[in-house]
Amino acid sequence: MMFHVVLKKDEDGWIIAECPALPGCVSQGRTEQEALVNIKEAITAWLWAEDHKAAEALPEDQAPLVVAV
Repeated sequence: MMFHVVLKKDEDGWIIAECPALPGCVSQGRTEQEALVNIKEAITAWLWAEDHKAAEALPEDQAPLVVAV
């Protein structure tokens, strides 16, 4: 999957990376490269957490299928 990411420099010089499509998915790095590596990890973790929340909300008699994308 591909996501748009916004990079901004904060007052301390850190690069803040945010994925607008995933509310609250934010990371940072000392360099642009580090911020991009970190936001990729944050996106993966965000998607994993949302998937698990959705699976836990299913009725007990409904078994989810796992599909790799």
